[in-house]
Amino acid sequence: KDCQANLWLVKEPCMHYVRYQRKSILASKGTSLCMNKWKCYLVTFWQWHFSLWFYPRRISINQLSNHFLEFLGYLSSVRMNPAVVRSQILENSFLINNAIKKFDTLVPIIPLIASLAKAKFCNVLGHPISKPVWADLADSNIIDRFGHICRNLSHYYSGSSKKRSL
Repeated sequence: KDCQANLWLVKEPCMHYVRYQRKSILASKGTSLCMNKWKCYLVTFWQWHFSLWFYPRRISINQLSNHFLEFLGYLSSVRMNPAVVRSQILENSFLINNAIKKFDTLVPIIPLIASLAKAKFCNVLGHPISKPVWADLADSNIIDRFGHICRNLSHYYSGSSKKRSL
């Protein structure tokens, strides 16, 4: 079974690399053996090409759930949806239907409403707060809060696969 998992990595490699607050996160689908190999390759790459010295034991490998991933305060769900791709050869002479699995991410709106409520734009149910609350704030505070919410919206929409329907 490990052999099939390793063949999947060669056939369909999917690596995610993220840097956040001086920390690096590398995510991939695979077995722990596969991730340990990647760890060794990356340590060697960094040491030889960037003259950065790393100790492999300081790099931790964590197994994540197959369904939900909480990352940087956002909860996303991953699901595989079946889709049909139709191929046409020689002007309708041959029509081929290929069944594939489409990768969809779902980003729930609850964390977004929570951040809006934390900035006092709305209550925890998502209802807007009345304008007198804003009368006490300085312009810079309103702009800062608005900028924070815009960043949250940007992260929310960039994580969704169905941007047009949101």
